[in-house]
Amino acid sequence: MNEQNLINQLQAGKQAAFSRLLEAYQQKVFRTCISFIPNKEDAEDVAQEVFLEVFKSVSKFKGDAKLSTWIYKIATNKCLEFIRKKQAKKRFAFMQTILGNEIPLDKTNYFTEFNHPGILLENKEKAAIIFKAIHRLPESQRVIFTLAKVDGKSYQEIAEIVGKSLSSVESTMFRAKKGLQEKLANFYQNDT
Repeated sequence: MNEQNLINQLQAGKQAAFSRLLEAYQQKVFRTCISFIPNKEDAEDVAQEVFLEVFKSVSKFKGDAKLSTWIYKIATNKCLEFIRKKQAKKRFAFMQTILGNEIPLDKTNYFTEFNHPGILLENKEKAAIIFKAIHRLPESQRVIFTLAKVDGKSYQEIAEIVGKSLSSVESTMFRAKKGLQEKLANFYQNDT
């Protein structure tokens, strides 16, 4: 079935089309989510939210981009939304403790915890350091770096997903690589 037929059937509410969509994109969306959210259960929850949004919004899909690009854009936005909410909860808990309320402060740094199922145990420590450094990049750099290096998207696909020009994606990627080099160099200098 070609993409336009799939889109037409999705927009018509055909259950078989939704099943085909899930079959084709479920693992890909999960991999994107786990790239941003280093916890398997949370990444699975966000991936489910992505498909709920796709199902809810498919009638509005105009076909300006490929279906896959539209789905990855939703996935990226849902992941960033999750990260912002997680960080906002920590700030709220911190403010509550300052004001003397009895809400316990979550002292863990969620995005330095590392529970990625695709990384072998012996590589987990190195991978955790790298993911920690990635999550310290500015958001635009983190998104583009993750889509390129972790999800394997081309710069052209990334430009379509994030809605920026190809040259903007390339320059942001350059800054992200430079920032990661500095962060990792500092880590290894301090570690020795």
